[in-house]
Amino acid sequence: MSRRRLPPLSALRAFEAAARHESAKQAAEELSVTATAISHQIRALEESLGVALFLRKPRKLELTLAGRELQQVLESAFDSIGAAVDRLSAAPRRHAVTLSTTPAVAVRWLLSWVCLLRDSHPDIDLRIHASHEPVALDGVTADIAIRYGDGRWPGLVAEKLFDNTFIPACSPLLGLHDAADLPRHTLIHFRNQAVISSPLDWAVWQKQAQVPGLDVAAGLVFSDETHAVSAAVGAQGVALMSRQLIEDELTAGRLVQPFGPELEGKPFFLVYPESRRNDPSIQAVREWILTVPGGMCSV
Repeated sequence: MSRRRLPPLSALRAFEAAARHESAKQAAEELSVTATAISHQIRALEESLGVALFLRKPRKLELTLAGRELQQVLESAFDSIGAAVDRLSAAPRRHAVTLSTTPAVAVRWLLSWVCLLRDSHPDIDLRIHASHEPVALDGVTADIAIRYGDGRWPGLVAEKLFDNTFIPACSPLLGLHDAADLPRHTLIHFRNQAVISSPLDWAVWQKQAQVPGLDVAAGLVFSDETHAVSAAVGAQGVALMSRQLIEDELTAGRLVQPFGPELEGKPFFLVYPESRRNDPSIQAVREWILTVPGGMCSV
């Protein structure tokens, strides 16, 4: 590609401003330079082009035919450049927000509704950090989180999202209806070494249920809660899981709750730093989470 042969941009700007105002003084005021500098720029431009651009009259600059032709081209070009700069300046800045939550909450509750955030805030790039371990909400590792607990985290705003009730659940294909028949079925366990608080598991359930002959140590063990759900849907056994996270399967009949008792776990909360309470990006993600179906219990 051949190089463009153009005069200095500063000379072209000086000429265009002087031609528009018909005055070197007014052009100088617009460009924040002296009238002498404008005159020198225009003379240098005329010398490089080999044509006169102005007829210099007392208190007025009058364009020559060559000057008029150049002025029309530059006016159109500078208008286009100005419009492009305005568009780029007005373009929304993108903001990345990292949300930390458990893998099951991410997969089984949030991901289906990311479109709502994208539609309402297309300038926000949501990054989901899936982990059972609570991470620092320092703006580097994560900005906002969904955690289960007692709702007391120093320095963090905590808003209750939903309760966390654990129930026995299985595929209706197993034909299980009575807890006394549970020992003849495989128990599905979810155990993750990263879970800090004691999980509600079959051993805890059995203390309340007191089902004769139930071996709570036997069965299938998964380190990922979503895999445990899939195994239950696939009629591989009976799982003890959060009812709120299998609501779709229960509604559709892919899973059923054959009997009790139910165990009340710690609720889920939306948490973020008190210092970022008024951060627009944090508030946008907060509003999105609170609009997700099932995403706000009465506290």
